[in-house]
Amino acid sequence: MGIYAVTGGSNGIGAKTISILKQKGHETINIDWKRGDIEADLSLPEGRQKAIDELFSLCPQGLDGLILCAGIPGSRKDLRLILSVNYFGTISIIKGAYDLLKQKNGACVISASSAISREDMKTDLVDLLNNNRDDEYRILEVIGRMDGADLNTGDQIYAASKYALCRWMRRHSASYAANGVRINAVAPGNVNTPMTATGSKDTAAALNALPIPTKYGTKKQMDPEEIASVITFLISPEARGVNGIVMFVDGGTDALLNTEKVY
Repeated sequence: MGIYAVTGGSNGIGAKTISILKQKGHETINIDWKRGDIEADLSLPEGRQKAIDELFSLCPQGLDGLILCAGIPGSRKDLRLILSVNYFGTISIIKGAYDLLKQKNGACVISASSAISREDMKTDLVDLLNNNRDDEYRILEVIGRMDGADLNTGDQIYAASKYALCRWMRRHSASYAANGVRINAVAPGNVNTPMTATGSKDTAAALNALPIPTKYGTKKQMDPEEIASVITFLISPEARGVNGIVMFVDGGTDALLNTEKVY
């Protein structure tokens, strides 16, 4: 049995993933800002370091997998939090846990990267993130000048954070695999979670309009367990040859074609 760390494991997809892993007999570590086995604020560099330090303390023999579900929705008025958690925080945890993952020579990293099929995202922000990843302070300063009350702006920044994360994953998948660590992403459609419940009617309509059909063509939201089941498959030995992909859950041809742009 393995040891798996999950960020954002107190609710939604993360909580369902932990439940499935425990049913399979695995050990799990929930990293969350509250009610976690490791309580840390991933929007802050010191919070990320705290999470990494505690992971090394709890898993001296290494980690079998790292599943990154923590995220901030586009409805959050402080737009900086969307990027600091969804993009900077996620990548910092991956890089910080890398040595633990390499110890197992077959570990896997999975990120939850929904909304990357949106055509109206801020592509200039995606480029800024991927080309200046280490300049978090300056990027957040720019984002802080934007109108946080505009839900459309928040949604666009949310989508850009997930798109940039997938691009980072695709670019690093080969070098990670060379050291025995697979890295993939799951891109679900509109999932019934506490995060999507905070969105506006316009946000829900935008999610349903994505080229990722939910519930096989219906307008119903997916259940978090459906996404968690895909995540637990991707980290399993059965998927040991899968690396560097964005897996669209309940997606059609249009959604799959869109992965060509995530490079």
